[in-house]
Amino acid sequence: MKPFMRGLPCWILSLSCLATPPTPAAITPLPDIRQSGFVYCVSGILHTFNPQRARRGLTVDTLAAQLYDRLLDVDPYTYRLLPGLAQSWEVLDNGATYRFHLRKNVPFQTTAWFKPTRNLNTDDVVFSFARVFDQKHPYHNVNGGEYPYFDSLQFDGSVQSIKKLDDSTVEIRLQAPNASFLWHLATHYAPVLSAEYADKLMHEGRQEMIDREPVGSGPFLLNEYRLGQYIRLVRNDVYWKGQPRMRQVVIDIGAGGNGRLSKLLTGECDVLAYPAASQFSILRDDPRLRLTLRPGMNIAYLAFNTRKPPLNNLKVRQAIALAINNPRLMQSIYYGTAETAASILPRASWAYDNDAHISGYDPAKARAMLTQAGIEQLNLKLWVPIASQPYNPSPLKTAELIQADLAQIGVNITIVPVEGRFQEVRLMAMNHDLTLTGWSTDSNDPDSFFRPLLSCAAIRSQTNYAHWCNLSFDDVLENALLSQHLSHRIDSYHQAQKILAQQLPVLPLASSLRQQAYRYDIKGLVLSPFGNSSFAGVYRESAQESKP
Repeated sequence: MKPFMRGLPCWILSLSCLATPPTPAAITPLPDIRQSGFVYCVSGILHTFNPQRARRGLTVDTLAAQLYDRLLDVDPYTYRLLPGLAQSWEVLDNGATYRFHLRKNVPFQTTAWFKPTRNLNTDDVVFSFARVFDQKHPYHNVNGGEYPYFDSLQFDGSVQSIKKLDDSTVEIRLQAPNASFLWHLATHYAPVLSAEYADKLMHEGRQEMIDREPVGSGPFLLNEYRLGQYIRLVRNDVYWKGQPRMRQVVIDIGAGGNGRLSKLLTGECDVLAYPAASQFSILRDDPRLRLTLRPGMNIAYLAFNTRKPPLNNLKVRQAIALAINNPRLMQSIYYGTAETAASILPRASWAYDNDAHISGYDPAKARAMLTQAGIEQLNLKLWVPIASQPYNPSPLKTAELIQADLAQIGVNITIVPVEGRFQEVRLMAMNHDLTLTGWSTDSNDPDSFFRPLLSCAAIRSQTNYAHWCNLSFDDVLENALLSQHLSHRIDSYHQAQKILAQQLPVLPLASSLRQQAYRYDIKGLVLSPFGNSSFAGVYRESAQESKP
């Protein structure tokens, strides 16, 4: 089988016009997956292999930790920053300058399309971040010039310089102190790419392939991709942390919720990511399976298009919030695996405001508020993603429950199922009324929630689905970044949460536990609250290590 699909028009392919690289001569035919790897079943659509250019989903949640490394990592248990490709770092100028000291002898992957001639050095770090932050960089506009996560944080105007001090030391200087900067570099949106590979592509006139034929320093490398079916990763035998225990991983993206459950039960899948809460009794009672639950840094919410009447009226937004029976959502969607959200921040965040109030359920009051606003009957469209997510295992069912609630107060909801890039394009066209969405991050810093979701800049970066821009709110977020003192930042983020409660551009619904089900013989699988961890330590109990 060939690594990529050919012959389809660009607009059909999720990754645009992917080239077909030669079959890797160095990789011998792989043995059966049951003896040499495992199958990871997850719902998702692939738009790019480069997490720099992803908004969320499969690339960030699953692939990034396998293909790439970052300067910094996050401990999944203590929530602390750990050394990654940077073995140490210094914070200077009260948080306006950051200096990183790189590890020695970190090799890049040898793939069918690239063979490195040197190990990682500061040229790679400078290239990776200059591409994102410097609009004049020759690679900045390749494949569209959009870097949604960092664009929403306005880092293109916040970074003063990225300098190579020597082969193992790089310095990033900001325009102003930013106490959250290290955490943003620890997210999966901040991989370190190969500058040598980029130079090769530039010489060949194929710069666009940097996002489609990945080269990283992570534990696995891309071997094969079948559109809408699966992605096959093979072991990076020279991985700097040590050889991964399994030779291959197949990421199955070809089945929906019940289909994925069936595959797990029949053994076609070894791991099921984000099972529906309604499936828990089946999973828990099956002796062949194990189930892992952990608190997650995520939020499910309803976004109002605040630029479109009548949702630009605060009273209308408040009425809709009062009409939604959140306790029923908790019971029917999450089955005890989530808590009702009172804030856009999860309760696990260190900046969570304990005084935040959960929106009550009062349909009579909601109808009265609409009458006061001169609205007796209202027709709205609710855009809903199809795929299950870490923050919402059943989006369509959630939408149907909201639809039934709002019908009681004279608000008729038309559910519009959307998926992938179609969702983003339509939402950013500003013709939607409501969207059921959410956010999960691999950062413990509150800035990773507030600015990507609700800042003015996040409208342009297409992550602010409420199209809400409040300059006072933005000023509070900026003020929170100026000090390294936690008490100062907590005060600012509490103020931000109060503004959101008063203005209600989004209605927080739930903060969900992260869930994962897997077969009994799979060991070493780590479920992180911040996103999926590396698969390098995963093995089968019956065959703990595959022979090379």
